[in-house]
Amino acid sequence: MRLILPVSLIATTLAIAPVRFDREKVFRVKPQDEKQADIIKDLAKTNELDFWYPGATHHVTANMMVDFRVSEKESQAIQSALDQNKMHYEILIHDLQEEIEKQFDVKEDIPGRHSYAKYNNWEKIVAWTEKMMDKHPEMVSRIKIGSTVEDNPLYVLKIGKKNERRKAIFMDCGIHAREWVSPAFCQWFVYQATKTYGRNKIMTKLLDRMNFYILPVFNVDGYIWSWTKNRMWRKNRSKNRNSKCIGTDLNRNFNASWNSIPNTNDPCADNYRGSAPESEKETKAVTNFIRSHLNEIKVYITFHSYSQMLLFPYGYTSKLPPNHEDLAKVAKIGTDVLSTRYETRYIYGPTESTIYPTSGSSLDWAYDLGIKHTFAFELRDKGKFGFLLPESQIKPTCRETMLAVKFIAKYILKHTS
Repeated sequence: MRLILPVSLIATTLAIAPVRFDREKVFRVKPQDEKQADIIKDLAKTNELDFWYPGATHHVTANMMVDFRVSEKESQAIQSALDQNKMHYEILIHDLQEEIEKQFDVKEDIPGRHSYAKYNNWEKIVAWTEKMMDKHPEMVSRIKIGSTVEDNPLYVLKIGKKNERRKAIFMDCGIHAREWVSPAFCQWFVYQATKTYGRNKIMTKLLDRMNFYILPVFNVDGYIWSWTKNRMWRKNRSKNRNSKCIGTDLNRNFNASWNSIPNTNDPCADNYRGSAPESEKETKAVTNFIRSHLNEIKVYITFHSYSQMLLFPYGYTSKLPPNHEDLAKVAKIGTDVLSTRYETRYIYGPTESTIYPTSGSSLDWAYDLGIKHTFAFELRDKGKFGFLLPESQIKPTCRETMLAVKFIAKYILKHTS
């Protein structure tokens, strides 16, 4: 018997075939003055440029390294425009699809075993959360803090002694779907914390006296989409009223000067802020959880990629927070400690002046809520691979980042009440 599918279903199925990026390029341009910065902005109006750094066109300024992706069809015209205007540029990636496939450069040790040296999809991460609870029942518990638009669960892993209210650190990974090294770090942290408790002096002391709340993937729907349909996807997957464009940038959706920076109100843009502060189910779940544990949580850390930075408030103003000197001291020592392993150099500072101005970020929201030590890591690298960091760099990235996180935790243990 022949199966006759409805035309609408066929159309939908065809419409969501995985996106390929054959011969797409990533350019790095350094505009020498505002005139050249404006040329990049003009090119973005007439071509479909996917800004990797900074995150949007309006952040582009003179003397800033600007990385953007462009289709094969448009790359020749872009190159000609840059040449005509005598602009300094290099091509970081010549064939994006090739680099996507080359990311997976680590062979699985034992099939079926969770690998911390590989990128893991959502299904594997969920199975891993169960495994961690089963393996360490006295130390690991899983809390469902909400669900996503597509009804996927949002899980927080609590690491520490059960039923004890103590100082805590909240960490989240994967707020932007395509930044895969970020969830890899959250998995590594849980693995190392449980594995080295009782063996490593510092980790034992931390877990004897603090709890860690870890959200391994913040933007679950977007993360799944980046695995199955579009590797370059950034936002969540919520529908937007009066627009065919999907998704909100969850890191513009927090109630921290939410609408103060222009150009975040286009639903088709990668940095769309949403229809209102906390309009998204994921944002709401996280903010409710943090508010309900505010007495415990002394530190908030969020992990992104890429650019090798350690950021602290503010993003929405150039005004420095009251404890700026303390935050700068922690960030300086944290980046120094991080560099001791592989000599990886990070810069640090307030978001607004170190990377670019942002509104509605989780970092600023957590700080304004009363958590006075809030940090955002922008993990490896500095652009050679960008969001497509090869798996062979996961472990080195995690090892060095772990040193900085342990330092921050030790500092908080000693210096906060």
